[in-house]
Amino acid sequence: MFGMKTPKRNSGKDEAEKPFWISFSDLMTALMVLFLVAMAVALMAVTQGLAKIKQTEQERKDGIASCVADMTELSTRSGVKVRDHSIEFGTLVEYGYNDHKLNPQAERFIRRFVPKVLEVAHHGKCQPWLKRVVVEGFASQTGDYLYNLNLSYLRSQRVLCVLLSTTVPDMLAEADRREIQTLFLVGGSSFNTAQTLNPAQMQRVELKLEFLDTPKASDAKVGNIPLDPGVKCPNS
Repeated sequence: MFGMKTPKRNSGKDEAEKPFWISFSDLMTALMVLFLVAMAVALMAVTQGLAKIKQTEQERKDGIASCVADMTELSTRSGVKVRDHSIEFGTLVEYGYNDHKLNPQAERFIRRFVPKVLEVAHHGKCQPWLKRVVVEGFASQTGDYLYNLNLSYLRSQRVLCVLLSTTVPDMLAEADRREIQTLFLVGGSSFNTAQTLNPAQMQRVELKLEFLDTPKASDAKVGNIPLDPGVKCPNS
């Protein structure tokens, strides 16, 4: 009985083979810490995104305000009025009753004034935000709607005819004419104008500035539009 030997327990080996399990409370603590880290990262991303949006909105507001101020200064020197985002020519560019043609003095004024508008449009304050310039013609609010709507469109189109013409001594430079083809659009307004004006005041045209919601890239490429030869006006 005293000579019997009991086997030794290999406690180190047995303990090493036992799987390691953390307590339930430690697991919950780890998950909570992970959740808090994830929430902190998400909140930081959202906060930075909102700050960037607000910054872009403020930059857009300031850029448009500076652009309109420059256009207003240019227009005032030329005897033209700016209302909101529209350049109104007033009596300097008027059409005859039921007509879409302009007198030579008005045509020469347009060819002198619009290149200055292009210079301001390429300025640092305008260039990132200016989307296009809409040449908006107006016609009387009395009479047939479709006829007056077409007349207002022809009046706005006439301005582009004047600007793209190559048959006049004071024709615009080729670079300006190319820019006009890509930046300027035509529009018309008849009964659907927001203002109530007398018929004489509706025989006019204005340049409406439209701006982007986000800044355009400085290296953005516009489609290559063939330059109009400018030898004839399509609505003559």
